[in-house]
Amino acid sequence: MTIVYIGLGSNMDTPEQHINSAIDSLNNLQSSRLLKVSSLYKSKPVGPQNQDDYINAVAELDTGLEALELLDNLQKIEVEHGRDRSGERWGPRTLDLDILIFGNKQIDNSRLNVPHREMLKRAFVLVPLAEINPDCEIPGAGVVSDHIYKLDQDGLEKLQ
Repeated sequence: MTIVYIGLGSNMDTPEQHINSAIDSLNNLQSSRLLKVSSLYKSKPVGPQNQDDYINAVAELDTGLEALELLDNLQKIEVEHGRDRSGERWGPRTLDLDILIFGNKQIDNSRLNVPHREMLKRAFVLVPLAEINPDCEIPGAGVVSDHIYKLDQDGLEKLQ
């Protein structure tokens, strides 16, 4: 079993419903157990600004799946939520599920990069990650709480 962290994001249709439904899907994922989920956060979009704000969260999962098996399962959940990958990069999406951390592994191949390459630049990832595990070790980068102070958190809003 491996502890993994999954970033969740949505800014189309009913984002909070997409996130909550994805959390339910993670809770029912084969060979896995959902351990924790952060609060929901509202954030400004990365990339094109002519889109709605995002709703984001981070989930902690204990899984027996290999990294690429987990990725396949996450992409299936995205498709079930109407995810269309043909749009512009960083454009609007119904659901985005990213493997942020997969145990202590560093993975770099054509399908998957872990730790997620952009996570250290994104308050909407690090703040919810630190909420559920401030001592989380990011392979090759140190502890999550050591990186939060470096980020601009303007526009990041914790939802009730």
